Amino acid sequence: MIAQPFYIKTLAVWCLFFSFTVTAQEKTEEPSEIKKVTKTDFYELRGTNAFDVAIGTSVINGDFVDPMFEIYSHVGYKRHITPHVAIDFGYHKFNLAYIDVYNEGFMSFDLNLELTVLPHSMFSPFVFAGAGLNASNHFKATANKFQGGGGVECIVSDKFGIKIYTDYNYVLSDELDGLEAGASDDTYFRLALGLNFYFGGAKAKAKRLKGQATVIESNLLNDENYTKK
Repeated sequence: MIAQPFYIKTLAVWCLFFSFTVTAQEKTEEPSEIKKVTKTDFYELRGTNAFDVAIGTSVINGDFVDPMFEIYSHVGYKRHITPHVAIDFGYHKFNLAYIDVYNEGFMSFDLNLELTVLPHSMFSPFVFAGAGLNASNHFKATANKFQGGGGVECIVSDKFGIKIYTDYNYVLSDELDGLEAGASDDTYFRLALGLNFYFGGAKAKAKRLKGQATVIESNLLNDENYTKK
């Protein structure tokens, strides 16, 4: 019997291994489109629209010393463009104060872009940023501002969530506390506990599921045609 060169034996082993691997992949591999299942948990837990209310505290960072925590309340409306991204408009009523020196009522009208990190989960962090108008009571003084913040939300039942959040507000004025001093404008913080009441989303959910069904049916037909060939 003639001995085969070593490289021929090695090549034969690699060919057998490669043939076995390709055969195994063909048996187990599925079209990538079928593997991608459209998530609709967001529409069941939450919704495309939401009304929210909150109550908490506010504190100023201005030109006086000894700031104190005061009452803060909020009502708003939120519209989800996608499960992750929403536009939020809110009305905020609050007081800013210093001990024995200053206590004044304010309101703000804020427009934010909000990002929900885990929209298909019952528990999710969220962050937001935007711009708004700050005004003292009876609109005696107004100023534009920028704000940003974040928090966490927990869905306690379908369409109903509890959240805790904080925001930082930079006012384009150094006269928020009635005193113009220092090199920077006045700012304030707010911290609150709130409720989200979600509604809507049935049509968006149905559209997503219909699109998924179309993709799966299309791939199944392609698989049948491939098998026949």
